[in-house]
Amino acid sequence: MDGNYQFGIEEELFLADAVTRATPDERSLRAFHTAVHDQYPEVERELMQSQIEIASPPATSFDEARTYLGRLRSVISQIATDHSMLLLASGTHPLAHWSSQQNTEKPRYEALTQEMQMVARRNHVCGMHVHVEVPQSVDRIDLMNRLVPYLPLLLALSASSPFWQGRNTGLSAYRLSIWGELPRTGLPEIFADTEDYERFVDLMVRTGAIKDASFLWWAIRPSRKYPTLELRVADSCTSLDTSIAIAALYRCLVRYAVRNPSVDKGLTGASRAIVTENLWRAQRYGVRASFIDEHQNRAISCAEFLRTLTDQLAEDADELGCLSEIERAADIVTRGTSADCQIAIADSASGDSLMPVVDWIARTTKENSD
Repeated sequence: MDGNYQFGIEEELFLADAVTRATPDERSLRAFHTAVHDQYPEVERELMQSQIEIASPPATSFDEARTYLGRLRSVISQIATDHSMLLLASGTHPLAHWSSQQNTEKPRYEALTQEMQMVARRNHVCGMHVHVEVPQSVDRIDLMNRLVPYLPLLLALSASSPFWQGRNTGLSAYRLSIWGELPRTGLPEIFADTEDYERFVDLMVRTGAIKDASFLWWAIRPSRKYPTLELRVADSCTSLDTSIAIAALYRCLVRYAVRNPSVDKGLTGASRAIVTENLWRAQRYGVRASFIDEHQNRAISCAEFLRTLTDQLAEDADELGCLSEIERAADIVTRGTSADCQIAIADSASGDSLMPVVDWIARTTKENSD
């Protein structure tokens, strides 16, 4: 078997005013981004000025990735503090309003907003993406098809977006609803093979629907730039421990599916519809969701889904040296997600203030663990 399943983690983060906890003013944001760029030119700006993206370099060690991302979180949190701001890792900003956001001055983002209009301007959300290298001998489209059923579980574990514009949405992972307003999001279609996928992309480009395949924003997709399959379904994880656990699960899943080419082979339209239903359940309930198991013809708890999967991935976790990281996922189910913590803090706060929620997110983002 070729390849060592290198991986990389990308985290999108919000900025909040340290006093109001809402969106910082444009002047402060410009000064902050300049300061960050001077120290870390590789750190990317996101669609909105009040967002930023950090990413780990290609790695084979989760300790290495955690150290790198933890240092970036801590240093950038300090730069934010120096500019009277807070750094927040969560799927939505509890108090920010989309109508007060300013676009980052970047041709791609400006063109996107011009094309998408309000749905782009409302897209004030943050996700966590994981790239995993796929061996050259493996068909990434077939692999993408077969990994789709696991996306609801990975979303549930990452859930960190229960609040939107100062209101409790009643959902654990509301981010996916906002993100879903854009075209070419959600689950990918089930493609017959790579030729079928490439025919679709070619037609989309030829007709001017998209510039290239990077404008396909599905919950999982083959990277256009790298030999990877990119996970995109997860909320931005408040705790770095959660980011690492989900990345480890996904990396092991990729290796497991490569080793077992018959697993989830031949998914149908009904199969995809079941995954769509399970994604909704993950959005609504997070790790308290029950999921439809197509193979067993029954509903299973999130804990059972994870337990069965962890057992299946034992060999892969051992080979990749990340057994402790995937075992951390069980703690998330037991203790609750970031969304569960945010809701509990809001419920215990005096009045209707979400400021304590923002403060907890900022503190956990900087400390890297909950």
